[in-house]
Amino acid sequence: MSDFNKQIIEEFRANDGKVGGYFENSIVLLLHTIGAKSGQERLNPVVTIPDGDRHIIIASKAGADTHPAWYHNLVANPEVTVEVGTEKFAAKAIVTDEPERTELYEKMVAVNPGFDEYRKKTSRVIPVITLERL
Repeated sequence: MSDFNKQIIEEFRANDGKVGGYFENSIVLLLHTIGAKSGQERLNPVVTIPDGDRHIIIASKAGADTHPAWYHNLVANPEVTVEVGTEKFAAKAIVTDEPERTELYEKMVAVNPGFDEYRKKTSRVIPVITLERL
């Protein structure tokens, strides 16, 4: 895990799920996945927006031409654990299809405009995932 992610996770846990800096105006969750190849638990901070009873996350990797590792993990093992604020719960990760993918991506852009830049930086279709509480 990168030092950057470790710092965000530590800040998240020390401040009841709130982080500052670049993510100060965003909601961040901690996504626990099982490695697609390793079978080991992985932990990643991810920007989210609530959508009813579910959370929306975007596999943007800041506009890189490849998907983030956590995306491959949740495709292989869709049962995940999510930490939001002070709450921790089991969830099912569902990769959305069109037209819902685009609708949810636009909702994220409305709240976090940086996601508009991410999609402009890559030719891949950036996956949108819903996390539905189990």
